[in-house]
Amino acid sequence: MQQQATSRRDERLPADIIAALVRDRAGIVLHRDKDYLIDGRLLPVLKARGFDSLATLAKALDGPGGEALADTVVDALTTNETTFFRDIRPFETLRNEVLPALVAGRPKGTPLRIWCAAAATGQEPYSLAMLFDSEPGLLDGRPYQILATDISREALTRARDAAYSHFEIQRGLPAALLVRYFRRGPDGRWVLDAAIRERVRFAEHNLMTDARRLGPFDLVLCRNVLLYFDPPTKGRALHAVRAAMADHAILMLGGAESLLGIDAPFAAVRGQNGFFSVRE
Repeated sequence: MQQQATSRRDERLPADIIAALVRDRAGIVLHRDKDYLIDGRLLPVLKARGFDSLATLAKALDGPGGEALADTVVDALTTNETTFFRDIRPFETLRNEVLPALVAGRPKGTPLRIWCAAAATGQEPYSLAMLFDSEPGLLDGRPYQILATDISREALTRARDAAYSHFEIQRGLPAALLVRYFRRGPDGRWVLDAAIRERVRFAEHNLMTDARRLGPFDLVLCRNVLLYFDPPTKGRALHAVRAAMADHAILMLGGAESLLGIDAPFAAVRGQNGFFSVRE
């Protein structure tokens, strides 16, 4: 059976083999018009591992060390695009409407538990931590916990370091928060204050896997992730996310993401674009 599977794999183009790997492991769909993306993002992997072509790399996935190589390939092809306070209007809705409702609906003194799924290099969870610190009345004195996860180990390493280039800082971070929470490091990057870094816990997690052990959460941010999945995979990911959410919890998606035509256990929150409540 193994020989037959390998033979079938050998009949496919290297880009198809790699696309299938990424879809199986991370749910990310790379169509043939994305071959350029595979070529470009895997070029550093080819050089680092001494492969002379994608075909050589694809063949090595079946050999010794193939599992570790597969992790490296998936990591390289994962999109880690994020900014501070990304798309400011949803953050305003979160601040002005969603968070007050969540706080009011929870027993006083219990922590508000938040999950930032696919957090990439950490700007999103750190945005929340800075918001809570700069506006302590927002949670009415309630303690909070922020878990940030991603499939990419490289992105998580950068997130834990919390050191950002001037370009990254300029993308969405208000000047007042830059002055208050960052200092310039010796390498020219802006380093986030340790007290804010400590408010966020990072962990590796694949949205295609069971998330129940992580929860339950009152608020989940899973923004601009579903864009890379096909409808069945979106449904699978959303059911996994729901399993880690508390009753009456809220899901926050990206502004361009919709649940139309998807088997999802959520209902749109009226008047709050991008926000969804758990369907009971």
